[in-house]
Amino acid sequence: MQRSTTQKRAFYGWYVLAASFFVLFISTGVSNGLGFFVLPMSEEFGWSRATISVAFAIGWLANGTAQPLIGRVYDKYGARLVISVSLLIVGACSMLLSGTNSLWFLILVYGLVMSVAAGGASLVTIHALMARWFYRRRGIAMSIATSGASAGALVIAPFTAYLILWAGWRMTWGVLGAMVLLLGVPMALLLIRDDPRDVGEVPDGDAQEPTPTGPTAAESRPRGPLEVDHWRDSYRSPPMWQLSGAYFVCGMTTAIISFHYVPFVLDQGFSLGTAGLAFGLMSGLNVVGVLGVGVVSDKISRKYLLGSVYAVRGLAYAVLILAPGALGLWGFAVIAGVSWIASAPLTSSLTADIYGLRTLGTLGGLTTFAHQMGGALSIVMGGVLYDVFGSYDVPFAISGSLLAGASIAAFSVAEKRYSARYQPRPVGAAAGSGD
Repeated sequence: MQRSTTQKRAFYGWYVLAASFFVLFISTGVSNGLGFFVLPMSEEFGWSRATISVAFAIGWLANGTAQPLIGRVYDKYGARLVISVSLLIVGACSMLLSGTNSLWFLILVYGLVMSVAAGGASLVTIHALMARWFYRRRGIAMSIATSGASAGALVIAPFTAYLILWAGWRMTWGVLGAMVLLLGVPMALLLIRDDPRDVGEVPDGDAQEPTPTGPTAAESRPRGPLEVDHWRDSYRSPPMWQLSGAYFVCGMTTAIISFHYVPFVLDQGFSLGTAGLAFGLMSGLNVVGVLGVGVVSDKISRKYLLGSVYAVRGLAYAVLILAPGALGLWGFAVIAGVSWIASAPLTSSLTADIYGLRTLGTLGGLTTFAHQMGGALSIVMGGVLYDVFGSYDVPFAISGSLLAGASIAAFSVAEKRYSARYQPRPVGAAAGSGD
């Protein structure tokens, strides 16, 4: 009788997934509005595009450098503590940015403190958390959580644009910070739990009783030949380098757009409101793309999806550069939208499938370090080359062309050879725990 009652209880992992979605909704939604602050802050302080680009690139650089450390802290202390503290600092720093009075203040608060803290409420910690709670549904769970970032940009980016027009950039920073503190922090504290065992469950909510002759559901998971107990061992095999290299290009091609897309749209003669709508459309289609990839990735090879995502993004860049006026603006938003953030859960899922969960936080931090390094480089490149050529055509062309290499790197991962998904199950494993 008690067993029947237990089976009817909702799997707590769905609550953790909902909280993870909202954490990324609020944290990434706030950070994705960064491009809307470029022109108003530059105009008030007389900064060039290159100058303010360097200030914000320092933030990406600091965030990327801190990611492996944050991943190790996650592996040791768990998601609930790391995410909650991160959101608390991000919210406080956002409010402090309303008082920006110099470039050095911006670099200190945003470029160092806020950017480092933001790594604790990012895809690194959320994906590692999802990998612990889900195995058979890992791809779709990571994709649903990741779609929170896109949904946040869809809602918060246009909100940021119109709030700047209505109340100014200083008030907007204050409002965004208050949203993180009042909405994000309580959600993380109330719902996030670090491991299914904390609430007496196992991944996916599978039956946890051991069979007379076999292991428990958690123990019956197949183990890949490259699964590691220490993060350093992952760099002795090609997949880690392939995934990190492709993710470096991913960072280059997303950061330059996150920071320079709005100024680019304004340079084309469109309004700030139009820029907000275009960015919001792209973010909304992110949700469609990432959820679609999540559903399919649990059924077919993830590397083929990842390679295709990078190829589609390359097509979007071609449209942005070659198509005239509004066609390029909206064409890029649509094509890039379906591929923009879909690379993140695929990269994390492949990393978990190949290298296991023991050091997944650290490994996620290391791949994200590569991503953020690419992002920091592209932000500076965009600002400097804009000042040199008077347009974004050259930096956008450089970034977009690199996606061909990222696509090839993803396609070349030997997934069927190394992924746990394609390994034989331990003898005695429960049939119900299969893919």
